[in-house]
Amino acid sequence: MTAPQETSHYRICPLCEACCGLEVRTAGGKVTSIRGAENDVFSRGYICPKAVALKDLHEDPDRLRAPMIKRDGRHVPASWDEAFAEIERRLPPILAAHGRDAVALAFGNPAAHKMGLLLYTPRLAKALGSKNVYSASTLDQMPKQLSSGLMFGHWLSIAVPDIARCDHLLILGANPMASNGSMWTVPDFRGKAKALRARGGRMIVIDPRRTETAQIADAHHAIRPGADAFLLAAMVQVLFADGLVRLGRLEPHVAGLDALSEGVAPFTPERVAERCGIAADAIRSLARELAAARRACVYGRIGTCTQRYGTVASWLIDVLNVLTGHLDEPGGAMFPRSAAFAHNTQGKPGVGRGITTARHKSRVSGAPEVFGELPMTLLAEEIETAGPGQVKALITVASNPVLSSPCGQRIGEALDTLDFMVSLDIYLNETSRHADVILPGLSPLEDSHYDVAFPQLSDRNHARYSAPVFAPPAGHPPEWQTMMRLAAIVRGRRADEALAYDDELTSDEVRRLAGDHTEAVLKAVSKRSGPERLLELSLRSGPYGDQFGLKPDGLNLDKISAAPGGIDLGELQPRMPEALRTPSGRIELAAAMLLGDLQHALADLEAAAPEFVIIGRRDVRSNNSWMHNLPTLAKGPDRCTLLVNPADAQRLKLRDGAMARIQRDGHAVVAPVELSDAMRPGVVSLPHGWGHDRPGARLSLAAQRPGASLNDVLDDNLRDPLSGNAVLSGVAVTIEAAT
Repeated sequence: MTAPQETSHYRICPLCEACCGLEVRTAGGKVTSIRGAENDVFSRGYICPKAVALKDLHEDPDRLRAPMIKRDGRHVPASWDEAFAEIERRLPPILAAHGRDAVALAFGNPAAHKMGLLLYTPRLAKALGSKNVYSASTLDQMPKQLSSGLMFGHWLSIAVPDIARCDHLLILGANPMASNGSMWTVPDFRGKAKALRARGGRMIVIDPRRTETAQIADAHHAIRPGADAFLLAAMVQVLFADGLVRLGRLEPHVAGLDALSEGVAPFTPERVAERCGIAADAIRSLARELAAARRACVYGRIGTCTQRYGTVASWLIDVLNVLTGHLDEPGGAMFPRSAAFAHNTQGKPGVGRGITTARHKSRVSGAPEVFGELPMTLLAEEIETAGPGQVKALITVASNPVLSSPCGQRIGEALDTLDFMVSLDIYLNETSRHADVILPGLSPLEDSHYDVAFPQLSDRNHARYSAPVFAPPAGHPPEWQTMMRLAAIVRGRRADEALAYDDELTSDEVRRLAGDHTEAVLKAVSKRSGPERLLELSLRSGPYGDQFGLKPDGLNLDKISAAPGGIDLGELQPRMPEALRTPSGRIELAAAMLLGDLQHALADLEAAAPEFVIIGRRDVRSNNSWMHNLPTLAKGPDRCTLLVNPADAQRLKLRDGAMARIQRDGHAVVAPVELSDAMRPGVVSLPHGWGHDRPGARLSLAAQRPGASLNDVLDDNLRDPLSGNAVLSGVAVTIEAAT
């Protein structure tokens, strides 16, 4: 018998922000190998263990392949027609009886990695018309989006390190050795960091733990968790006090310099040193070395966002880049120029509407809307609290807040009280187990892919597209069609009108932009539908596009699809003031809400530090809660351990490998102790996304080593008040040996 012929497929990895290009080899409908694509213009052959696990994900017997409907408390398989009939029967009456705000929408991290979900979740949200929209952004990154929007005019105008030309990289609260960037798409960070140091550059890490990134750095400062805003404000104060401010060519494009100087004046290194746990002389040296470096950048990530002053810290990182002349300069913090979907490449360059927050507030706590969302930590109270506007139904899209949000147990209990719940998810997990209907997505290998968000955060400009490796199962709709069916239902239309509804929405969007040319533009993309049609529209009208024939050498989807490994669009280039979308047309250094919260930080500066605080951590083989069921990533040592400094362990009578109880406000979890001198004394670390022991979930491998959920001891009332982001780092806990 002849062996099946092996074929090779190009694929962009959708499992983390590095977005590496892969070569997937198949034979007889099975994956035979996955390796880095040497011809990929962006990742150039780099690969991490998560990419290899795509085979496990595709073949996982626990992955849902048919809709599930809850009958008598049990989830049973159903047809797609049965699933949508159940939704049509139960969801519209809730909208009719209680209004649009009675149905909430929550979407999670994996949605950012699938073109169909990321482009069509906004369509579902708009069709639903509810104020109750929640996402993982308020558990992770909203402070950076808010501060960037206030400074530069759009939520995704985020400056990233130009590491290829940088010679002084200061990293706060980030571990790109494990993540390959977060809100910074930088495959093979290890190789690029090694090259930085080989050319005489320096890398400095500020983190409560001596992370994998800190281990390869030239210097590491073990800051007290939650003190980043104080440290950064003191560094800015040093720049002003020492006359080190150098705006360079950005000087005509900067507003608020005097107000900023006045705001940071009280934050002297001596005043913040004890709170930061870093000596005043060291703080001065950090500021002076940054100012003296020729090509330098400050980069901060999740540790700087998931704290009480997350937005202030995120703002001050970019302030340092501006004041030292390193923003928008080669080797500094630069703005990628994405081929598609980037708002800072659309409309009139250099000026715009800017951003607005607090267009509405949450019903119970009065938290302001930010970027169209409310904080995920408010979902439970909006379900629990009776009265007009109470959430009665929920749609989740690749979201698992029971594990990813503080007080996950409370969220799970609240979900059980809903009148109706729908989940779009590939697993019956800790959150979707509460759903009345589960609509499964396709395997990533059965779907086409273009990174919608991440080229806006990449360390090099590029455009890449990958076609499906396998044909989807017969009768299984792509996610975008599932989303449009839901959108049709919530608009009072039939589910089978979804494709016509999508055509209408696309025509309306094109008409707003193209006016009299609408019919010609629609005809030019008529061979495509769904996400590919939206991608084609954005590519052809984008900064490198063919402008629908006006620039024949420009990009379109056919050209990108035909290019092995994608199309390289070059290194990052200066974009100021063209990239600005602020009403003033300037970089706003001193937004009122930021200066106001800086004063709150000043008042909080003298607060005593707790005896013990907890932080999370990232592992290269894990990305939130949904990769713990894959054998390639799950094998090896237990990763859900509590890292404890040996001196702290001796004081608390904790032994390596023994169990410890972590407690806060009556909530407790138990985890095995792992002694580590990488931890700052008084700080312990438990990774995020574990706790796979909830009844009703079907994650057989993950359940064998469920781990403890960090979020079960965190407080859902702790938020950065500006962005609504949850406080997940530096939270006070008590620790004792578990009996």
